[in-house]
Amino acid sequence: MISQRKSLLGIRELDPDEILEILDTAESFKEVQSREIKKVPALRGVTVANLFFENSTRTRSSFELAEKRLSADVLNFSASTSSVKKGESLRDTAKNIEAMSTNMIVMRHGSAGACHFLDRHVRGSVINAGDGQHEHPTQALLDASTLREIFGEIEGLKIVILGDIEHSRVARSNIHLLTKLGAKVTVCGPPTMLPVEIERLGVTRTSDVRTALRNADAVNVLRIQFERQQEPLIPSIREYAQYFGITEDKLRESGEGITVLHPGPINRGTEISHKVAEDHSDVILRQVSNGVAVRMAVLYLLYGGGEVPS
Repeated sequence: MISQRKSLLGIRELDPDEILEILDTAESFKEVQSREIKKVPALRGVTVANLFFENSTRTRSSFELAEKRLSADVLNFSASTSSVKKGESLRDTAKNIEAMSTNMIVMRHGSAGACHFLDRHVRGSVINAGDGQHEHPTQALLDASTLREIFGEIEGLKIVILGDIEHSRVARSNIHLLTKLGAKVTVCGPPTMLPVEIERLGVTRTSDVRTALRNADAVNVLRIQFERQQEPLIPSIREYAQYFGITEDKLRESGEGITVLHPGPINRGTEISHKVAEDHSDVILRQVSNGVAVRMAVLYLLYGGGEVPS
């Protein structure tokens, strides 16, 4: 049971039943979002601190909205305007925030393992909102929630993760989750963007987009993580778009009904064409909406929630 855990640091540490518990609880919270008053008193009196050491729009806004819809008190922390700029350590920053009687900390950090470090030094729960190139667990959970809405279940689905796999924490969390729930996963991208021995995670590897997409049920399209690359890994953006960008022609060749997901932000004309982005905007925006429900579920369950309040 996820409610028996202190923190959510990654999908790799969860068993399938815990993943399904989160997804099932998120289904209940989706109903809350359809109400006229989109609030429940589940975390009334609980204080949640959002520590974001990297820029974020979707993830930070989604967590903040989830916290407020659970009636929690919210403390937002930005590294660019904090004592971190004066040299304060992560541990000291967290200890000072915890001294304000916070119960939970949601953190995004540029260093892999930062959330694990924090979890060892604070009493409250820690939720990983993305740490370096390691994991982004709630993104994988909201992607899975969206797939379940469309297909009913994940077991047996053929899913392609396409793009800069090497530098993507979204890819890693999705691989762990999808393989745990019985999906068949193919990772695809330029050879320079595919991790060495990625097959050890139980996936198929290819750099042929058309082969990867053939008979796939869904493709999760990732952007190129230029900010994490030490040196250029592709000859040009134009060449990447030509060979690895998702276009209507590639989808047409792959078979009927392939679902396109994208964690955002979208770079139209690079990893996905403008028309494909428009044609599949309903699913992409559904991912954003499901993200709030999934994060409500994670916050609620980690704080020991039982039956979802009405």
